[in-house]
Amino acid sequence: MWIRLLSLGLLAALVHVSQMDNRSSQIKAYAPGDVIIGILTSAHSTVDNLQDRIRPNEFSCSSFDFVSFVKMLAAIYTIDRINDSGFLPGVRLGYVVYDSCADATKALSCVEHMLSTNGSLPVMDDYSEFRPQVKAILGERYSLLTIPVAKLLSVYLFPQISTTASSAVLSDRLKNPSFFRVIPSDAHQTEALAQIIRHFGWNWVGLVSMDDDYGRGAHQSFLKDAANAGVCVAYEEVMPHYLNHEQSEQRIKEVARQIQRSDAQVVMVILRPELVKMLFEEMIRIKTARVWISTDAWSRSASVTGMQDINKVGDILGLNFIAGNIPGFDHYLQNLTVRPGVRNDLIEEYKQMDCSPSLSEDCNESRAHPLENSVDLPEANGERVAIWCIAHALRDLLECNETSCPGETNFPPYKLVEKLRKVNFTLDGENKFFNEDGDFEDGYDVLMWVPEGEGRRLEVIGRYNVQQRQVEIGPADILWMTPNNTVGANRNPPIRYSFGTLVCFYFNSVHYITQQKPPSQCSPSCDPGSFKKVSNIFCCYDCILCDEGTFASGHDAEECQQCPNGTWSLNGWATCEARTVKYLQWSEPYPIALLVGVGIGLLFLIICFLCFIVKRNAVVITASNLLMSCFMMFGLAVSFGSVVLFMDKPSKQLCQAQQTMYALGLTLCVSCILVKSFRTFLAFMAFDPVRRDRLDKLYKPKIIMVLVTSVQGLICVFWLIYDTPDVDQTPPSNQSMEHVLQCSEGSKIGFGVMHGYIALLAFVCFLLAFKGRRVPQDFNETGVIIFSMLIHLFVWLCFIPIYITRNESRPIVQASAILVSNYGIIFCLLVPKCYRAIWGKNTTERMRARLRNFSEFRIRPSVNSDLGLEDGDTQSVSQRSVTFAPPPLTETDSGIVNASLSQLSLSSTSSQSAPPAAQDLHPTSPTSPNPTSPTVALSTLL
Repeated sequence: MWIRLLSLGLLAALVHVSQMDNRSSQIKAYAPGDVIIGILTSAHSTVDNLQDRIRPNEFSCSSFDFVSFVKMLAAIYTIDRINDSGFLPGVRLGYVVYDSCADATKALSCVEHMLSTNGSLPVMDDYSEFRPQVKAILGERYSLLTIPVAKLLSVYLFPQISTTASSAVLSDRLKNPSFFRVIPSDAHQTEALAQIIRHFGWNWVGLVSMDDDYGRGAHQSFLKDAANAGVCVAYEEVMPHYLNHEQSEQRIKEVARQIQRSDAQVVMVILRPELVKMLFEEMIRIKTARVWISTDAWSRSASVTGMQDINKVGDILGLNFIAGNIPGFDHYLQNLTVRPGVRNDLIEEYKQMDCSPSLSEDCNESRAHPLENSVDLPEANGERVAIWCIAHALRDLLECNETSCPGETNFPPYKLVEKLRKVNFTLDGENKFFNEDGDFEDGYDVLMWVPEGEGRRLEVIGRYNVQQRQVEIGPADILWMTPNNTVGANRNPPIRYSFGTLVCFYFNSVHYITQQKPPSQCSPSCDPGSFKKVSNIFCCYDCILCDEGTFASGHDAEECQQCPNGTWSLNGWATCEARTVKYLQWSEPYPIALLVGVGIGLLFLIICFLCFIVKRNAVVITASNLLMSCFMMFGLAVSFGSVVLFMDKPSKQLCQAQQTMYALGLTLCVSCILVKSFRTFLAFMAFDPVRRDRLDKLYKPKIIMVLVTSVQGLICVFWLIYDTPDVDQTPPSNQSMEHVLQCSEGSKIGFGVMHGYIALLAFVCFLLAFKGRRVPQDFNETGVIIFSMLIHLFVWLCFIPIYITRNESRPIVQASAILVSNYGIIFCLLVPKCYRAIWGKNTTERMRARLRNFSEFRIRPSVNSDLGLEDGDTQSVSQRSVTFAPPPLTETDSGIVNASLSQLSLSSTSSQSAPPAAQDLHPTSPTSPNPTSPTVALSTLL
């Protein structure tokens, strides 16, 4: 029995071998076994003269692809390890290798050969009992080839596992129910790529893809994910996927010029390695560097990393599937041999090559570098994982135990699909299983191509977690090759210098700085305090400063936020702050200056008061009315006191006291000046007896002072009752961070009437004093009254426009005006009298002499008129003299000096006697002077 079974097995093997021998031109490698795994590889990357193919004859391929070759060897190595380990007791895995030459049509032809039985592919209505010798297919490398193969295999529900085909369309279980892959879908890859771009602050990128199914799918997927990540595509370029296309070279030049013209410094490249290499050669030729973002299709391409002048193209970042080391695989490659009974034409072709698998097109030197130095070996770990997935599914399907696998090895392939869906095992400490779409969810490694000599080496700088959908890039320094997007002569190996966080590379004359990454933004980043005003393209915007009362604390804010209550911000602020409350504080410079001015003014008043008291018998003091002068000084003191109330934090009471004290104090002072002006006016201007008597009755100093001040008091009372001064509640200006606390005047009418009343009094004083401006200054105050009132009126005329326009400086303006007007009165009316009282030389006799001269001057025109002299008689009249005999000066209780001239004689030195009319004008009685004469008026003054 056992002999018969063995004979049948040998016969089947011989038949199988004979079938394979009949197709020896298609098969590139073969190893017999109980379960055959088909390996579809692209050991050659080009189909020769595909554009000239007019007959369905055999394909001719060229351009040996070392990456695909190493991947195939990794699968074969893993199959041998499984067979040697006894993982499937009593069952030996075999394999058959077909070369698709990176062409979808040839890949379908290879699949037909794998599925054929006895040289033909059966056509059935029900393939449930379809039992080809190949039970599973590993491949293809590219999605372009994998998609049509998966569609064909879905007819038979034939299991297919890919290690690199990442197109999102392959995850559709309705269209591809028997397809599996040990990598994530491109639906995750494009999202991860968009997040990487966003992680580095780029939002303006170019997109270059190819026109096959993989390229179109990844292109559209990236556009969607980029928009979700806030990344805009500056341009989109599509290149033909076939290398020998007649327009390929011209199209690559057009794409390169578009990249050069664009201001996007980052380019997303979805191409096969061969096309990437051609594009980079053109970029090097036109001396343009960019930051390149690679997909898994070429992120580990050794043909690109080792190309000539690769360091001139700029920085390269990319994603690739999580890789791992295959234990012992490097040793296997160093001692590459073919086992007995195994056929492998590709190994023989590799060994017979005249040059090494270097990446230069001009291969003319002997093979010096082994495969492990020319290909990124971790990239082949996917083949190992895929073979182990098939082995675990077979172990479950064949019901294997520790000693045997009793299940049928010639099973329909669809049964293996069911077991692959349930695969769940641990490899290298990681759990391996397919999700409901037939994909792995391991994630991606984030790679950076780091300069190393004339080429580049791959360095993992981060990882993308598919389940969390988040990219994580480590804090290690990243060496940017294009800080200013320039290409330098970097033919020498880089020398690394570390200075804390600064790492520099030197390539002849080019420096590379870790912290300076190339910018790629449609618009510059908006600083804090501004927000983005988006244009038609959401990545392109204008930066608008935040308005007052709003803020933006971060970069690139979408809008400005309102400040919380109690805070404020100015135009373009990044934060809100509480407004500073400002008022006249005691310690500030200007209030100190005002207080010094008040102190000096009060000191002058005290000195003047003491002088007036001590020198009260002096002629100049008695002539100026001591009582009125004291009231005037008291009013000035009250006015100075109002200035002090402008200091410190204002309150309603302080605001009321400020204006009331100033109004009453200054009014009292001006009322005293009014009395003085009125007295002068009565003494020197009232020569009409009737008018003189009338005006003389009005001269009541104390009553005038009380009455005038009382009117101002009534004005203040009505003002305080109807609309009193209070703390100004007007909100501060939007352009100010200071809240100025100050008093408002309340009723503007009351404020205006109060100041207008004082101005009216000052103007009346000015007019009355102006009438007596020709009186000798020794016993007259008209000049100083005129000057002091002019100062007062001028100050308050200037005060009005300044007070209206400078709202926040009103307290300072009003306090300053009060000081200036008070000092004008002090220095015009008080200080000169004190000086003359202490150091003056105007004795009583000298004053009488001046008075006599003034009286003679005033009488002469009257005498000439009464005598009826013509102009020609002036000579005789001039020889006459008017003689005064003034009595001694006495002081009355009221403080007013009354002087009477007891004798008035008019003599003539003329030889002619005066006319009778003239004699009547000059009475000789010393006790009855003419009431209308200047003598009476002067006696009133003195």
